[in-house]
Amino acid sequence: MARDVVDAQPVESKHDLVAWLASGAKAPGSERVGTEHEKFPYYRADLSPVPYEGPRGVGAILAAMQASAGWEPIEDAGKLIGLFDSHGGGAISLEPGGQFELSGAPCETLHETADEMRAHMDAAHAAATPLGVGFLGLGMSPKWSLAETPAMPKSRYHIMTNYMPKVGTRGLDMMYRTCTVQANLDFTSEADMVAKLRVGLALQPMITALFANSPFTDGKPNGLLSARSDIWLDTDKARTGMLPFAFEPGMGFERYVDYALDVPLYFVKRGDVYHDVAGASFRDLLEGKLAALPGERATLSDWANHLSTIFPEVRLKKYLEMRGADVGSADRIVALSALMVGLYYDQTALDGALELTKSWNEATRARLRVEAPRLGLQTPIEGRTLRDVARDALRLAHFGLQRRARKNAAREDETKYLTPLERIVSEGRSPAETWLGRYTGAWGRSVDPIFSEASL
Repeated sequence: MARDVVDAQPVESKHDLVAWLASGAKAPGSERVGTEHEKFPYYRADLSPVPYEGPRGVGAILAAMQASAGWEPIEDAGKLIGLFDSHGGGAISLEPGGQFELSGAPCETLHETADEMRAHMDAAHAAATPLGVGFLGLGMSPKWSLAETPAMPKSRYHIMTNYMPKVGTRGLDMMYRTCTVQANLDFTSEADMVAKLRVGLALQPMITALFANSPFTDGKPNGLLSARSDIWLDTDKARTGMLPFAFEPGMGFERYVDYALDVPLYFVKRGDVYHDVAGASFRDLLEGKLAALPGERATLSDWANHLSTIFPEVRLKKYLEMRGADVGSADRIVALSALMVGLYYDQTALDGALELTKSWNEATRARLRVEAPRLGLQTPIEGRTLRDVARDALRLAHFGLQRRARKNAAREDETKYLTPLERIVSEGRSPAETWLGRYTGAWGRSVDPIFSEASL
């Protein structure tokens, strides 16, 4: 997440919350794609994590990037904790354990997304390399224990750190030891949102399998292909999961609002102060009955910030966020957006994806969600596997991108960005399985070589 939203407009009723979501609808043909990704900074000399403080810390990297790019600072209690482009570009923020995140700008084409990715990594390396820092593109830190992992000076993370152990056993691992890549897509109407939400939810286990890239924990194999995805299964069941209600008749913006209102709050921000109200009800804030802040009423800022603390496999805000993938190589970061643009921004492809998943019931979707982190592309589904589903989905996305016909200066269309995923499906081997092979072979059962081989 880049910045907390600032909008002090009071919320008068639930209708205002529904209208806020609905206002995200874009005119057909004006849809954009935003790509977010996280990575672990580490010291190249000894492969240790990078703390916030110090002349070679994460704060120093941010300061160097600000000086070179001229982006605006984001501060928390006087600490530089992010940057944003005030001219409509992206933002850089810190996750709890120092994971360095780019929240990309809304792009018209995947060519722009790829250019943005290259420019960001060039800037990050220009700031970090003189400090002896590299960036690791894995879904989970392969070596550092939770105790060894640094904590960033962000107030909201202090609140979450205290709350997580009360609602699950893996929340702190999620916060401090995982990295994801996320694609953010537009909708054009309520019906379009519902169709895309359903396709996205149904296909997230397939995406988890395709992008599985977190097979190591504490310096050894963890028995999973996507430990990051598995961790979410026991983080906080009130705010995670596959949203079975999204497939029920009558699904729309209001139904999602009802769901979100029942997810407990973490905090309420007033000015620069984060008030810890973890476990309290947004409904009480709406009515001015929040015990910790008596008489305080909800604003649109509160609503937007609350939605950013809900973590289902696909999240609805003023756009849809795909949340099922481990981060990986730069080409796979762009490939996630390519897959979803191909499926979502071509009606024939979207219809095909709905057809591909329409026979799956709630139990099937839930089983896929549980099994995909362990079995990956070999997860069974109706006499087939997720590898077969991925092959079909990639074919739909390929033709969707082909019909979009958005070409770069070399007259290449966007289908080129699907190549790394098509290769994974062709080989039937996720990135995690490739690393496991390296671990038992060339690496001599050490995870240390992955720091160089999986660096971004």
